[in-house]
Amino acid sequence: MTTTDPTVPATAAPSTPALDAEVRAALDAAVSQLAEGESRWAKMPIPARIALLGKVHSSVAAAADQWVDAAVRTKNLDPDSAYVGEEWISGPYIVLSSLLALQHTLGAIAQGKSPIADAKLGTAPGGRVSVPVLPANPYEALLLHGFSAEVWMKPGDSEKAVRASAGLGARTPTETDGVGLVLGAGNITSIPPLDVLYELIAHNRVALLKLNPVMDRMLAPYSAAFKPLIDLGLLRIVTGAGDVGSYLANHPGISHVHITGSAATHDVIVWGTGPGAATRRAAGTPLLAKPITSELGGVAPIIVLPGAWSKADLRYQAEHVVTQRLHNGGYNCIAGQIVVLSSQWPQRKAFLAELRSALARTPDRAPWYPGSDVRVGQACTSYPGAEKFGASGGRLLVDIHAEDDASTLLTTEYFSPVLGVIELPGTGQAFLDTAVDTVNRDFVGTLGANIIGMPSTIKGLGAGFENALSRLDYGTIAVNTWTALGFLTPGAPWGAFPGHSLEHVQSGIGVVHNALLLAETEKTIARGPFRPFPRSALHGEFALFPKPPWFVTARSAKKTGRLLSGFAAAPSWFKMPAIFISAFRA
Repeated sequence: MTTTDPTVPATAAPSTPALDAEVRAALDAAVSQLAEGESRWAKMPIPARIALLGKVHSSVAAAADQWVDAAVRTKNLDPDSAYVGEEWISGPYIVLSSLLALQHTLGAIAQGKSPIADAKLGTAPGGRVSVPVLPANPYEALLLHGFSAEVWMKPGDSEKAVRASAGLGARTPTETDGVGLVLGAGNITSIPPLDVLYELIAHNRVALLKLNPVMDRMLAPYSAAFKPLIDLGLLRIVTGAGDVGSYLANHPGISHVHITGSAATHDVIVWGTGPGAATRRAAGTPLLAKPITSELGGVAPIIVLPGAWSKADLRYQAEHVVTQRLHNGGYNCIAGQIVVLSSQWPQRKAFLAELRSALARTPDRAPWYPGSDVRVGQACTSYPGAEKFGASGGRLLVDIHAEDDASTLLTTEYFSPVLGVIELPGTGQAFLDTAVDTVNRDFVGTLGANIIGMPSTIKGLGAGFENALSRLDYGTIAVNTWTALGFLTPGAPWGAFPGHSLEHVQSGIGVVHNALLLAETEKTIARGPFRPFPRSALHGEFALFPKPPWFVTARSAKKTGRLLSGFAAAPSWFKMPAIFISAFRA
């Protein structure tokens, strides 16, 4: 969920002027300390690693208030705003949940078992094995009642092979892989620590985390939260501009680079800048002489299946779509950017009216990510008919008509509050198939795709719907929920659809999160209820979940997010009632 400003590389080219000698010496020392930490990590058996993750879990819980306070100041939020709930849920909550999941995985490995030895694996179209990842325990079954997620493995893998390969580097703890450089995201505060944990557990690499300058305020809370790793020399955290990132990426003591950011930044690191960059790319000779993995965002579609929706359905799903665009102010790599509607849907105009209403009534927040106003201005230039919403007019709705050229909208990750709408012909299966073909072919990026449709509509499509999911080339696909649910699910791999190359990187290479340490995954399918409780029950959906606390219109999000983080810090059934009471006040 993440990315840096696509127009401003966070890591400069190797031609950047040399760093000050004192800065270089400090960075060299950090790399040397991590090399010593690698030896320490190689000697640490799995039970000791589990205990260490337990200490980190405690220190993250203790630093949670400091963490969220720093995030609130970074994003210029009113401390009393409901938007503070986003910082709890996408910050300490997911990190605490992931630490618990990783301890569980390592516990299975310590017993000589596969992390999914006890999982009931399923099947998916095309000969795929599916692995359930949500709910992962009885707590999640109640907290996220009505939501589910499963990982689809690559076609042809057998259940036996999937179980046997789970565990990745944790199965061979003495075989470490050097010092990894993590170039941290500048938007969601859980991303850098989660990337560090994946380096450490999945790949046996100690980590040097270089913060995006936007996140410099997070240095203190991160240092407190991850003190157990820092004390053992398994983690170092540094700040600085692009020259620091460039120096470290090309440092001989760094064995691997992982970046969460934009494709433009990735390409500067890999190919350099100037005329030589194109030559190197064409020849397949990268300037970066070490492996690099990445999560780079993209243009995420929201495919809306036509059906006979009630007025309440139209209003709720309009808020759902607006949430996918405006969460975190619009600065998310998986922010839904383009709504794909059927031109033959009788309720198209009614839905767009609700969409405009939701854009207008969602509480305002000041733009906080660098370059946002510039990118909104670029969208206005490309689409002068764009409708403006919010007190400052900074939210755009670009309704593309037949005579308009949609190509810029489909190929530009705006990373700002710009929401587009396109129309495609057809109804039923014909519309869905056309939508899948269109987003696969024309949209930039393969990180996440969303589908919204009535349960009766999806049921009516039958196998055709599941086959459409199998044809969607995205790393996470959300059905009646947002792909952010996949991001928040510790056991779900997070990253682009597999198969990209350095030359055509799209949304990136490799995955993170993936607390079950599954090997060779293809995509995650997350599903949720079409309606919130109690309307869900009235219409035959078995889902007790109210309006989700991540909705931008959820009035009780701040309290719910804090309660969820407190629960993840020390899970207990006794904490459930307060969470539900707060959630139902959304």
